Amino acid sequence: MRPDERELDDEIRGHLALSVKERIERGEDPESARLAALREFGYVPAIRASMHRVWYSRWYDAVEALGHDMRIGLRSLLRAKGMAATVVLTLALGIGANAAIFSVVRGVLLRPLVNRDEDRLIYIRQSAPGLGVENMKFSVPEINDIESRVTSIGAFGDFSTVEFTMIGLGSEPRIVRAGVVGGSYFDVMGLRPVLGRLLNAQDDGPKAAGAAVLTYRFWTTSLNGDPGVIGKTIRLGPRTATVVGVLEPSVPYPAETELIANVVTSPHHLGATMVTNRAHRMTDLFGRLAPGVSLDAARAELTASHAAMMRAHPEAYSASANVQLRTTPLRDQIAAPARTILLVLLAAAGVVFIIACSNVANLILARSVRREGELAVRAALGAGTGALRRTLLAESLVLCGAGAVLGVLLARPFVGVVAGYAARFSVRALDVTVDSSVLWVGAGLAMAAAVLLAFVPRLPSPQGLANGSLRITPGTNRRLRVFAMTQIACSFVLLAGAGMLLATLVALQTANTGYDMRNVLVFDIPTSATGAGIGDAKVIDFYQESTRRIAELPGVDGVSVGGFVPWRDAGSFGPAVPFRVEGYTPANGEENPRARFRIVAPRFFAVVGIPMLAGRDFADEDRSGTEPVVIVSQSVAQRLFPNGEALNRKMWWTDPYFGSKPLPRRIVGVVADADDENVGRGPALTIYHPVRQLGVAGRLFVHAPGDPYALVPAVTRTIREISADQPVERPATLEDVRAEVLSPDRLNAFVFSGFAGIALLIAVVGVAGVLAFSVSARTREFGIRLAVGSAPRHLLARVLSEGVLIAAAGIAAGAAGGYALARVAMRVFATVQMPGALPVLGATAVLMAAAAVASLTPAARASRVDVLQALRSE
Repeated sequence: MRPDERELDDEIRGHLALSVKERIERGEDPESARLAALREFGYVPAIRASMHRVWYSRWYDAVEALGHDMRIGLRSLLRAKGMAATVVLTLALGIGANAAIFSVVRGVLLRPLVNRDEDRLIYIRQSAPGLGVENMKFSVPEINDIESRVTSIGAFGDFSTVEFTMIGLGSEPRIVRAGVVGGSYFDVMGLRPVLGRLLNAQDDGPKAAGAAVLTYRFWTTSLNGDPGVIGKTIRLGPRTATVVGVLEPSVPYPAETELIANVVTSPHHLGATMVTNRAHRMTDLFGRLAPGVSLDAARAELTASHAAMMRAHPEAYSASANVQLRTTPLRDQIAAPARTILLVLLAAAGVVFIIACSNVANLILARSVRREGELAVRAALGAGTGALRRTLLAESLVLCGAGAVLGVLLARPFVGVVAGYAARFSVRALDVTVDSSVLWVGAGLAMAAAVLLAFVPRLPSPQGLANGSLRITPGTNRRLRVFAMTQIACSFVLLAGAGMLLATLVALQTANTGYDMRNVLVFDIPTSATGAGIGDAKVIDFYQESTRRIAELPGVDGVSVGGFVPWRDAGSFGPAVPFRVEGYTPANGEENPRARFRIVAPRFFAVVGIPMLAGRDFADEDRSGTEPVVIVSQSVAQRLFPNGEALNRKMWWTDPYFGSKPLPRRIVGVVADADDENVGRGPALTIYHPVRQLGVAGRLFVHAPGDPYALVPAVTRTIREISADQPVERPATLEDVRAEVLSPDRLNAFVFSGFAGIALLIAVVGVAGVLAFSVSARTREFGIRLAVGSAPRHLLARVLSEGVLIAAAGIAAGAAGGYALARVAMRVFATVQMPGALPVLGATAVLMAAAAVASLTPAARASRVDVLQALRSE
C-alpha cells in the first residue's frame, strides 16, 4: 500500500528533528544544528522525488513529466496566440465535422433496431435487373406459393403501401399514407404498442371489423399524443375502422406511414385482381428466421423455392426481365438507401481532416524551425531524444486538446444539420442525437493528430547552437512542400466531386422537360372517399363537373385531369408494361416492347404543353362502351411503325394483369415525348388512355397565364362544393415539383461544395504559409540575388512559379489518387460515377488560380527585399 504525501512529509520532518536533537545534545547551538542537519540530509525535493520513484512506477514519472511539459507548452503557446488560434480552429473544423458525421453514420447504419430479436428479421424482395427495377415487390399468389414451399422461415409478414382519404380525428378530409397488413405482421416484426393493442390474427379475414394502429410519429405530431384516440372511429375511403392502438417508436419501413390497418379496410385487397392475379405486385414481404436456422440456409431455400415457382408459372416472368430473389437482414435493407451517401460524406470529412492536419503540420514544422535554438539548448544541457519528443508531444496535446474541445462543441449543431440532410435518404436520421460517440471520436482524432504532429519536426543537435540564424534544411523544405501538396491533392478530389454534382444539378435544372413548367398547377385529388370503383360513373361525373367549374374560374386558361404528376409520382405505376401493335412483329428471340401506362383526360396535352404531332386529342365521347382508343408518344410511333405512321393501328397490352384476352385499342393520336419519370428528358415509350374509359385519375392540372398559386383557394373551394369530403392537397407548379424532386441532388451539391470550399480555403492558407516561411528563411539569398543584378520581377516570378509548381504536383497526385479511389468506389457502390472532363478541368483551374493568388503576397515580399538589410541579417 502506497503512503500518502502527508506521511512522506512527516517522515522527512521526523528524520530532520531527530538529527537536530542529537546535535544539540552534543553541544551545538540550535540554528547551527538545523543547518548541519539539512546539509547532511541533502536537497529535500530531490529526496522526495527519489522516494516517489520507490513508491510509483516509471509511468507515473513520465506522466508527471508530460504534465509539466504541457504547462510549459501552454505558456509558450500563449506567447504565439495567432499561430495557436489558427491551429485550434483548423483542427476544430476537422474534428467537429468528423465527429458529427460519425454520430449520424452510427445512428443510421449501426444502431440496433427496436424490433425484438432484430437479427432474426429478414426482408425478401424480387428484382428485375433487365427492367431496371430494384424492388419488384410480390403479388398475393406469389406470397402464398413461397409460404407453402419454405420451412426455414418461422413466420411471414406482408405490408402493402396505399393511400386513404381519412375523415375523422378532428381534422379535415386528408390523404394519409397507410400500410395494409395481415394479422401476423406485428408479431413477425417484433413490435410493441405504447397505447392500446396491435393487430393480430383476429383482425384477419374479410369479415373482421376494420381496425387501425397509429404510428408514433403521426400520433405525437398530428394528434399531440392524445391518449383519447383509442376507440375512436375513422373513415378510410369507403370503409370505417376503429383506432385500436399506437405503435412504439420504430423505423417505418418500407414506407413512412401515418397508420397501419387490416386488410378489410381496403376493398382493393379483397378484390379478385389482388387475390388471384400473379402479376399484380404491390406487397412487401418480411420474414422471421425459424429457431436454429441461419440466414444463408434460409436464403438458399428461398432462392430454390422462388426458382421452382417461376418454372411453374413462366407466363408471369419475362426472360429479359431476369427476375431474381434477394434476401437481406432487415437492418441492412433499411440502411441501404443512406449507406452510400453517408459513407461518401464520412470520406469527405476524413479528407478535410487530412487537409487540416497537413496545414497544422506545416505550421508546427515552421514553428519548430524557429525554435531550433531553444531545442538545441535543451539538447546541450543533456535532454535526450525522448525528452525533446515529449516536449513537442506536450505542446501538440495542448493544441489538439483545445481543438477537440472546440470541435465537440461545433459537432452539436453539425449533428442536427447532417441529420436533417441524411433524413432525405433514411428516416432513421430524424432520431439521431448527440451522444458519447461524439466525445470519444473527438478524443481519438485529437490523440492521432497530436502524435502525428509531435513526430513531424526534425530534432536539432547540440551543434545547432553554433548558428542562431533561421535556416531551412532540405529535409524540412521537402516536408513543408509535401504537406502543402497533400492539401492541394485532397482539395482537388473534393472540388472535382463537388463540380460533378454541380454540373449534374445544373443540367437537370435547365433540361427541356417537354412541359410548360411555370404555368401549370397540379393538385392531388384522390377519389377514394367516394367508394367508387374503376370506371364507375360517379367518379367520371366528379371529374367532369370539377373540370367544368374550374375552367370557368377567372384566370384559368385550361384544366384537365390525369393519373400521374410528372416526377413526383415516379415509380408509382411500377415498371413499363409489355404490349403488341398491329403491323409490328418482334425479331426472333426479341420480347414485346414495353411502354409506360398513363391515364389522361381531354385537353390534358394542351394544358401541360405537350404538342400534338398527329391525329386528335381525346374527346368527351371517348367513354366506356365506345371503341377503346389510345394516344402514343413519338418514340412509340417512330420505333414500331414504318415512317411513324401509327394512326388507326391497333395495340393491346400483353401483361398477364390485363387477362388472357386484352382489348385491342386504336391509336388516334401521336404526341411529343415527355419523360415524366426522370427530370432529365429522354425518349420514353408512353401510351395514354382516356379517363372516361377507365375512370381513374386522381391528379388535377390547371393552366394559368398569371400567378398559378393565386388560384389555389378558389380551386379548393370549388372542389369542396362538389364533394365536401374530397381532399385537395399538395398544390404546386411543375417547376416547383421538379425543384422538390431535385432537392436531394441540390443538397448533395451544397454539402460537398461546402466541404470543397473549406478544403480549398485551408489549402490556400497552407500554400501561402509555406511560401511566406520560405521567403522569410531565404531573405539573405534574395538579397544576394538582387545585389548581383537580378531584377525584382524575376524574384516575383520565381516565388510565383514555386507556388504554381506545388499546386501542379498536388493536382497530379490528387488526380491519380482520386481516379484510383473512384475505381474502387465504383466496384463497391453502384451509384458512384467518375467525374467528367468539365469538373476535372474546373477543379484544376480553381486550384491553380487559388495557388497563384496565395503566392502573390509572399512573392511581392521577396521582390521588395532590402539588399543591405538582407546582407546584414546574418
